[in-house]
Amino acid sequence: MLFSSMSFIYLFLPVVCLLYFLVRANLRNYVLLGASIFFYAWGEPEYLAIMLLTILVNYIGGLLIDKYPKYKKLSLTLTIAVDLGFLAYFKYFNFFIENINLLLKGGGLNFIEVIMPIGISFYTFQAISYAVDVYRGEVKVQRDIGKLALFICLFPQLIAGPILKYNDIAHQIDSREVNPEKVTLGVKRFIIGLSKKVLLANTLGAVADKIFELSPDLVQTSIAWVGSLAYSFQLFFDFSGYSDMAIGLGLIFGFHIKENFNYPYISKSITEFWRRWHISLSTWFKEYLYIPLGGNRVSKPRNYFNLGVVFLLTGFWHGAAWNFVVWGIWHGLFIIFEKITGWHKESSRRWIDPVKHLYTIFVFIVGWVMFRAENLSYAWQYIKNMFGLTRNKTVLYEAAYYFDNIEIIAFIAALLCSVPLFSNILNIPQERKWLRGLVNAWLLFLFILSTSAIAASTYNPFIYFRF
Repeated sequence: MLFSSMSFIYLFLPVVCLLYFLVRANLRNYVLLGASIFFYAWGEPEYLAIMLLTILVNYIGGLLIDKYPKYKKLSLTLTIAVDLGFLAYFKYFNFFIENINLLLKGGGLNFIEVIMPIGISFYTFQAISYAVDVYRGEVKVQRDIGKLALFICLFPQLIAGPILKYNDIAHQIDSREVNPEKVTLGVKRFIIGLSKKVLLANTLGAVADKIFELSPDLVQTSIAWVGSLAYSFQLFFDFSGYSDMAIGLGLIFGFHIKENFNYPYISKSITEFWRRWHISLSTWFKEYLYIPLGGNRVSKPRNYFNLGVVFLLTGFWHGAAWNFVVWGIWHGLFIIFEKITGWHKESSRRWIDPVKHLYTIFVFIVGWVMFRAENLSYAWQYIKNMFGLTRNKTVLYEAAYYFDNIEIIAFIAALLCSVPLFSNILNIPQERKWLRGLVNAWLLFLFILSTSAIAASTYNPFIYFRF
């Protein structure tokens, strides 16, 4: 079940809200837990057991860490090993078998198609954060398995993030305030996210799909740039839209979920980009991998190695394919370059800011081509097409073929919404009632337009199946 589906908006969510606000406060966690399990089972009931087993393993692991401090390192190691074992099998088994057989030139291991459970990358990292936080003594062990289960499988962020850390939300599971102001703000935030996903991401995603489905020898320079820009906007507004919807849903039920995006496309360095893009993942890798490896408290060569490891695994986390690995390495190399040169630091020479911004755009757009392409060969050919390094003579369509008025409007809107022009749209002072009323009317219009688009179209991709 997707947030951007009629069944979720007009059936699942209203029923859950009705039950949630009708029951006593001490029963609301159970409503959310039941709703979250039903939400996950709706699409993939056969994989519900994997998520429930993950919950059980981390519940027992937390108890063992707390009860036997002498052996807490062993308990933590075993817990994480099981978590990563599930992730490795379901997400990476096919990848390893394919590559082993490739090395053996087609012989060797029998191939078994393993289907990846949706959301496993997200809830596995959340489970690990709980075990580590208990090990570090940053939170008390959760003895109520229902509350731990709610943390791991809370439906607003279960399948597409943001990735929650247990020490950020533990107290909210035990006690949180629900009031009309939060609910109203949550509804507004959900509508903004839904509009991003349906009106911008889906519209521009259709353009990107048409172009990336072409044979590389048919992609001219102008078409290649149209496709890469369309996908850059699709990915951002799809991902940030889902995060907005998750944050909005969290507010409706009393949870404060941290921001996951902060206008990453205005960045002037790749270092800044990763402070603004998928913030929950960056924070997770920083706290649970980078710092334990030594962070920047080690020698410079070791620090560069640590950064390389983090971004290698960041790429691999996103997908079991070499193009994701290379994408991670690509970003890691530029992060290290900026560390060595100081490129990421603020400069008193204001003229250099546009140069740094163009440099950053170049890096992440080229990176998104690797991210979107089905394989490295196609990505390399596509990138060469972008910069006119091929001699493609066949022109299937001009770039203008991929635009009608709707796509043009979507491109312009995406560009405007990529910068903080409307960052305070939900924080208008109470005394400016006319402006608040205008914003509310606009949000209502966007909601009607979004749901109408969902009902009228069959194109509503969920790009996180690969994650």
